[in-house]
Amino acid sequence: MPEHRLEPQPRLETASDFAGVPDQFQRLWTPHRMAYIAAGPEPLRETCPFCAAPGKSDEDALIVARGRTAYVLLNLFPYNSGHMLVCPYRHVASYDDATAEEVAEIAELTQIGMRTLRAVSRCDGFNLGMNQGAVAGAGVAGHLHQHIVPRWGSDANFFPIIAKTKALPQLLGEVRESIAQAWPH
Repeated sequence: MPEHRLEPQPRLETASDFAGVPDQFQRLWTPHRMAYIAAGPEPLRETCPFCAAPGKSDEDALIVARGRTAYVLLNLFPYNSGHMLVCPYRHVASYDDATAEEVAEIAELTQIGMRTLRAVSRCDGFNLGMNQGAVAGAGVAGHLHQHIVPRWGSDANFFPIIAKTKALPQLLGEVRESIAQAWPH
């Protein structure tokens, strides 16, 4: 008669079963982020994401609109739903190094982006800005980009302060599609 082995049954464990000191933080498990963690900072040194994006499909690169010298895409790490970036196609780091044509189109695309976001999301206001250089907070310091962050009177809540968590009500693909469809052509 064959010997039957019983497999060990999984057991639930409480936090008190583990080493460490309990804290007041909740854990939001995001295993999909391991792709970015595993890649480390090296990919940004080898390939500029804003230079690579125009070579991809609009859906894959989260591109909302393409102009002559600049284009608009969603921020992969948004502050709010609909957070867009306006980038020149040319790899230039500083606003004062951009051509007059690039500056004009970045401004025009920013205005169109604001109008489109108002129509799509009924936002109450915007934060606009450029972080020039790593010391100023630019995540991709080598490639100029203008932020368009939609704001609502009720978008600030306790999550970022208390829970160190940003709540985003829509997936990036859904946001990109709604903005791209509403963008005037």
